[in-house]
Amino acid sequence: MQQDSISVQEARELIISKQLLNSRNIPKSSEQLLNIIETLGYVQIDTISVVERSHHHILWSRMNKYERPMLDKLMKNKKIFEYWSHAAAYLPIKDFRFSLIRKKRYSDKYKIWGKANKKVINYVLDRIKSEGALQSKDFEGDGSKANGWWNWKPAKDALDFLFHKGDLMVKERIGFQKVYDLTSRVLPVNTDTQFPSESEFYEHLILTSIDSNAIVSEKEITYQRKFNSKLFKSVLYKLEENNLIKKISLGKNKFPYFTNDSILGKLNLKMKNNGIHILSPFDNIVINRKRLKEIFDFEYTIECYVPEPKRIYGYYCLPVLSGNKFAGRLDAKSDRSSDTFIVKNLHFEENFGRTGSFDEKLKLNIYNYAKFTGCSDVAGLNKFMK
Repeated sequence: MQQDSISVQEARELIISKQLLNSRNIPKSSEQLLNIIETLGYVQIDTISVVERSHHHILWSRMNKYERPMLDKLMKNKKIFEYWSHAAAYLPIKDFRFSLIRKKRYSDKYKIWGKANKKVINYVLDRIKSEGALQSKDFEGDGSKANGWWNWKPAKDALDFLFHKGDLMVKERIGFQKVYDLTSRVLPVNTDTQFPSESEFYEHLILTSIDSNAIVSEKEITYQRKFNSKLFKSVLYKLEENNLIKKISLGKNKFPYFTNDSILGKLNLKMKNNGIHILSPFDNIVINRKRLKEIFDFEYTIECYVPEPKRIYGYYCLPVLSGNKFAGRLDAKSDRSSDTFIVKNLHFEENFGRTGSFDEKLKLNIYNYAKFTGCSDVAGLNKFMK
């Protein structure tokens, strides 16, 4: 079977276009928000809020008119749900059935824990059944000798267990706190809940990975996921034989990537892109650091997990994407008490050629991002840009 070859530059263009970061195809209307999440496949949730929560930041990067209530509205209208991709994430409700495999695996893995904590699990379920949706704080003070536990942490653990097992879903978040309800009350009536076979799951994973990322390797498709290597390769081969996916080589990389003819056909289009984006460390395009290095030649680490003496760029440095290249990284903090977005460090890549036009666009982008995070003033930028 003939294997096509594309250049690294062509790969970057395809990836950025599929990731909705091409300045020519950025969604502009609120009605397109669901399409963004469906196209990306997931939007990662993270607790860090030095500048902005990751899910809001990721969506704002692709829709400059994005507002936080839009995401809440999608949850309320049951168009998306919260569960686990490779990490905690918002997922399209159309993909709900494919979450059932992880729920089954989780249930099997923690079966002994479930039996040992049956009393508190039933107590939590009974309260939610009778009272409606509850937060973990609603169980504070419930610990008693009569209930069989001495503090509220077992109830909190039971909520988490029931969520990952699939008996509970997150109905909404108040602030950043989860509100749990019975899955039967949260899930839309016509949702497909047929349990997928492992082969079906792998087919879904392969096709959606390609649709979201344009080109992917085997390791990238299964990134941070448990899988049956033999069965996965069998499904991959079958999709290739049926011309639903295509194997290609990329630059000097020795291992193959996978894509499809529709995506490769976009190389014939003019995809000129001069947009600038300040990205979240958890953005879909940068989350796989090895892929980021191999394709974009960008070595990136989120340094909040690095001991302070070993940090190079700052506690929470944000990748800066310019066109099809990574231009640098911005370390900043949103100090909402003083209404100030503080630029602590702004580092540019050695191989990136700055221009006056780039500087002006980046300044505007920083001010726009500061406003989105809730700050009307920007401090410290003049130390790094004239």
